[in-house]
Amino acid sequence: MLRVAIAVAILAIYVYGLVDVIRTDAHLTRGFSKPTWIIMVVFLPIIGAALWFLIGRPRDSAPVQQTYRHPTAPDDDPDFLRNLEQRRRNQAEAERLRKLKDDLESKKPKPGAGPHGSGRPSSGNTGTPGAAGDASAEGNPEIK
Repeated sequence: MLRVAIAVAILAIYVYGLVDVIRTDAHLTRGFSKPTWIIMVVFLPIIGAALWFLIGRPRDSAPVQQTYRHPTAPDDDPDFLRNLEQRRRNQAEAERLRKLKDDLESKKPKPGAGPHGSGRPSSGNTGTPGAAGDASAEGNPEIK
């Protein structure tokens, strides 16, 4: 039983040392180059792993975590979502301004059109009292 425990401990140290050498960035290794450390750990399992942990490993205690910059899905990317929201707001504002412009143009009288839209200028009196009729009768209801 003791022999099995020792064999498992040696195997664990060997595998951990090899994985640690492989995951460590090449410019952070000390003593030898990274390929040399890999060869030492593979061919000298206990001695190579022990030398790696004592000499070759970077000074910080944790292995260097490599950050992989991979493309994210659009719904996971905050910049994309921010730009999408900004684009939606800009389109809504452009649509609102276009509707306001159309409403303004539809309410603006066309040149040469009368009040009833006949296309000719108004003759003045439309038949209602107080309308643009005779200038002298405009302010005085008794004169007609």
